[in-house]
Parts: sequence; structure tokens; C-alpha cells
Amino acid sequence: MPANGGSAYPRSIGLLGGRAAHDIAIDLGTANTLVYERGRGIVVSEPSVVAVDFATGAVHAVGADARRMIGRTPASISAIRPLRHGVIADLEVTEQMLRHFIRRVHPRRFLRARVVMCAPSGITDVEQRAVEEACLAAGARQVHLIEEPIAAAIGAQMPISEPSGNLVVDVGGGTSEVAVISLGSIVVSESLRVGGYDLDDALANYLKRERTLAVGEQTVENLKLEIGSAVAREFEVESEVRGRDLVSGLPKTVALSSAETREAYAEPLRAIVAAIHDTLERTPPELAADIGDRGIVLAGGGVLLNGFRELVEQETRLPVHLTESPLTCVAVGAGHSLEEFQTLERMGDTRRRRALSLGRRTTFSRR
Repeated sequence: MPANGGSAYPRSIGLLGGRAAHDIAIDLGTANTLVYERGRGIVVSEPSVVAVDFATGAVHAVGADARRMIGRTPASISAIRPLRHGVIADLEVTEQMLRHFIRRVHPRRFLRARVVMCAPSGITDVEQRAVEEACLAAGARQVHLIEEPIAAAIGAQMPISEPSGNLVVDVGGGTSEVAVISLGSIVVSESLRVGGYDLDDALANYLKRERTLAVGEQTVENLKLEIGSAVAREFEVESEVRGRDLVSGLPKTVALSSAETREAYAEPLRAIVAAIHDTLERTPPELAADIGDRGIVLAGGGVLLNGFRELVEQETRLPVHLTESPLTCVAVGAGHSLEEFQTLERMGDTRRRRALSLGRRTTFSRR
């Protein structure tokens, strides 16, 4: 992609008419969903959570409102995340969530948007079809998939259209994507179903095992942001943790240090670093030389863990750079790809060759 942040695709491809203004890109993540509207930028950034009444099927809340209900709902209502490890776990709830977000961008139902949807590079055909069908059922007129590493590289303004090696690591809530990109296509990649939520689970299990303390999902996420650490800090910090004592069943408060979080996170972090090593080992020598000069670019909310960049630097001995906005990088890159929707449409049947790294062999459309 050009250094000025323009499209990585040929500018000779004609843009579409008046309807192009309604095109949107969606980064459907395990943790958060972001919607980018052509001409406006990111217009929705909400947690991927839906509060559903299972007795009636009614949706009580979506996004931030639903997230506040996690662990605080009556038996008949459940606040759930319909995606797991970057793919759809509950198709019906995902459709309702997408419909809610799309209508926030386009309240008039007759305006069916064309959509570019981000997807993990390791997605299977079945998982891919579920994503497309959920988006169409939610009101999209047409949908194409773009692999998350490509979108992240575009959003980070990496020169992926050049014949040179670019290594991007995208750590999301449910997946970690490592990819070497050259000439607008993925050369070598590793898709690992380990992400930020695995760090949260690891810390919750550590507290159960070492402190006999049960804590909620929001508590471990807040601890990760507050005192979580991937490498030793110059000054270790600690925080009070409130939860339920597994022995007595009564409320309990303990002090947790950043060193303990590092111990808890060790296993999932080792898996992510191993995926980076594996990708580098399979990279052609010429591209590896380019990466040695340019280094590694980190994207995704998971890379914001304190010390994560330093950990990757220590383990790879390569320069490591954070994107300007890791949380929005993938959505912005997918949004930039909207400028070449016809190219995406034309290349939609070449996923197995990874040309332009797009979704399916066929185009799903509703007119």
C-alpha cells in the first residue's frame, strides 16, 4: 500500500455510482464490532455482546448496554458473545447484532448496503459461509470477505503492494493472525485461535487455583488493563481483587501483583510468540531479509497489553512497531478497501490462491 495511506489496489479500477456512498466495512470481532462507512470513517464501535430473553427470543440490548449486563441478568435473560475465536458460534444472535449495527448506520431499510467483512485468515469454508449468510440476513445487499491481516496491513499503511516482505501480527479478542504479505497477497500465515480472552481466562483460572477466588469476566479484563504485564516491569504494581471465596462461598478481597499476572499469561503468550517464530521460519529468504530491515508491525487490541511489544522484540530480535491505532486498524483497512469494491468483487473467487486475500468462490447478492 502506498505510504500516504491510499488503496493498495490499482487506481484504474472504476468506482461505483451514487450507491457507493452507502458501502460499509465491518470488523466483526470476538470482543468488539466496528463499522466503517465510506466517506465518514468509523461510525460504530461497540462490544460484540447481545442480551437475549431466551423465553421469548426478544433482544433486550446490544453492544455496550448488553456488556454492562454480563453476570448481572436474571435467569431468563442472558448477555452473550455470539462469536468465539473470531467465528460465529450463534448464527441467529449474530444476525440480530449485525442488523442492529447496520440499521444504526442506515436507518432506512430500503438502503441495502454492500459490505466488506473482515474474517480470520484460517477461517473454514463452513465458518466463511456462516459469516456471509449472517451479514446478508442482517440486511446487506452484497458481501465480500477480506482477511484480517490484509486489512490490518492496509490500515497500518504498510506498502503491501510492493514486491517486498511485510510482517503483521494482529492479536484480537479470540484470534491471533500472523502473516507475511507481498504484492498485495499473503505469502505465509499462521492463524491461532488464541487472543485477549484467553489471557482473561488464564488469569481467572490462576485466581481459582492459587487464591481460591472466583471472579467475573469484567474483573479479569479490568485487571489486564490495570496491572497486566507480559514482561517484568521496572516497578511492579498490585491491585485489590474482589470476588467469591470458593471455600467459604463468601465475598473475599485479595491483593494481586503484576508479577502474578505475568505468570498467569505465560502459556497463551508463548503460543502467540511460537506462531510468530513458525511464520518467520517458513518465510522465503528474500522476504525474511526485508522483514529484518522493516521489522514487525503489531495491530489489534491484544497488543496493548503492557510489555507485549517488548516481549516480541526479545523473542524475535527484530524491531517491533505498534500501529497508530491498534484497536481500529483492521476496520480502517477494510474501509479503505471499499474504494476498490469492483476489484474485490472480481477477485472474490480466488481465496484459495489468496489473490487479494478475499473471501469466497462465489458472490452472494440480494437485489
